[in-house]
Amino acid sequence: MAQGLLPFKYEAEKETTGMTALGGLPAYLDLAKVIGLSKSIQKHLKVREGGQGWTDSQVVLSIVLLNLAGGDCVEDIKVLESDDGFCEVLKKAEMHGLKRKVRRELLRRWRKERKRAVPSASAIFRYLAKFHDREQDKYREAGKAFIPEANEHLRGFVEVNKDLARFAGSRNIQDTATLDMDATLVATNKADSLFCYKGHKSYQPFNTWWAEQGIVLHTEFRDGNVPAGFEQLRVFKEALGCLPEEVKRVRLRSDTAGYQHDLLKYCASGSNDRFGVIEFAVGCDVTKEFKRAVAEVEESEWKPIYKEVRGKKEPSGVEWAEVCFVPNAIGHSKKGPEYRYLAKREVVVEQLMLSGMEQQISLPFPTMETRGKRYKIFGIATNMDWDGENLIHWHHERCGKSEEAHSVMKEDLAGGKLPSNDFGENAAWWWMMILALNLNAMMKMHVLGKEWEPKRMKAIRFWLINLPGRVVKRSRNLIIRLTRNQPALDVLLEARRKIAMLMPAGCG
Repeated sequence: MAQGLLPFKYEAEKETTGMTALGGLPAYLDLAKVIGLSKSIQKHLKVREGGQGWTDSQVVLSIVLLNLAGGDCVEDIKVLESDDGFCEVLKKAEMHGLKRKVRRELLRRWRKERKRAVPSASAIFRYLAKFHDREQDKYREAGKAFIPEANEHLRGFVEVNKDLARFAGSRNIQDTATLDMDATLVATNKADSLFCYKGHKSYQPFNTWWAEQGIVLHTEFRDGNVPAGFEQLRVFKEALGCLPEEVKRVRLRSDTAGYQHDLLKYCASGSNDRFGVIEFAVGCDVTKEFKRAVAEVEESEWKPIYKEVRGKKEPSGVEWAEVCFVPNAIGHSKKGPEYRYLAKREVVVEQLMLSGMEQQISLPFPTMETRGKRYKIFGIATNMDWDGENLIHWHHERCGKSEEAHSVMKEDLAGGKLPSNDFGENAAWWWMMILALNLNAMMKMHVLGKEWEPKRMKAIRFWLINLPGRVVKRSRNLIIRLTRNQPALDVLLEARRKIAMLMPAGCG
């Protein structure tokens, strides 16, 4: 029977060819080596310590590479294993630079000769199962927010990511860290998942983004019914503990989920021994009391917010003003910290609606009527003395990279497709995706250069990772040959040169 309509057909190669469809992915192995990712995984996870078969670094690094290559579920590991050329490079990279004793110990983990380069799907599922603590399931209560306590294996990911942050901080030294805290919804149909505030089943990981380094500093995997601001002060303290020693000052940005007086008081009162007073700009709840305070602002006190268009400043149609507002939650204490409150307003443009639809449409933002006009209203609480317009623009930057990162986690990487009904397994999968996200962020910032920083994974895979090539052996070395006139060759050569320059002194 003919295979198709056009004059070609498909056949399988009879022998291993050394061909690869991932000619650029080994550059990430180079960077992971310089960062010390495998060593960090072995040091902090210890799920497979002293056992037989796959090591922690082999399993976790395989999932990280799977994320970068475009896989989004455990079964996709079969595609990675079928790439003969890349598997040859991966096996060689695992043994490179190890002492003879360590190499022999790795080989002795296998009773028979090891044939695979990456773990099988079943081996990965068995590994993920080690991160779930079934005892924590007993503490769940219907209708109550609950965050299971991470077991020792799951807590190890915090330390691994801390090592990545330490490396990033040492290569891009910044004395100030701007932390953006926000949750994201991961829709799912898993039987044990819970409903979120939007009415569908999901999980709701809570992430802390380090703006200056472009990485996720900390993440906490959560059920969908856990509010974004639930125990946010505890998470913030954990995130502060992940910052490297070069950081001397911290600023916090958050949406209204962060408008919690214990969190704001902690920042404003200088309760943190290391950083002292922490500056913040946090969206505040637009309550009836806040609207009343906004209505009392004189019309002359409203100032325009400008936007830049083709190098020129133009009015954006949005205005801001200082608001004299003391919330009831802190109004009873004379010793409590005082905050500035800013209001932002924009005229709501009335739109024509079909007959009968007037009562069915609700706007997704707070509004108020004043002086014969209807406005969108937003509020910001802060302890910073910046000019109001500059502060608002700075707060808006939170909605850029950190929220874009949420899209990358779920659409470009494997965070949007969770592997299990068990909470701990999904939490481990989420953490491995975060490691891939941060590794790629460091590749763009420290290796590829500024022109690559805005590129999403789709473009990076097209231009750099998914390159056809052939892996050949020569004098005990491997050579990855790309197709003639491949424009990415020069990029890869320059990338490897820069990666080698990142190597800490005394390491080789």
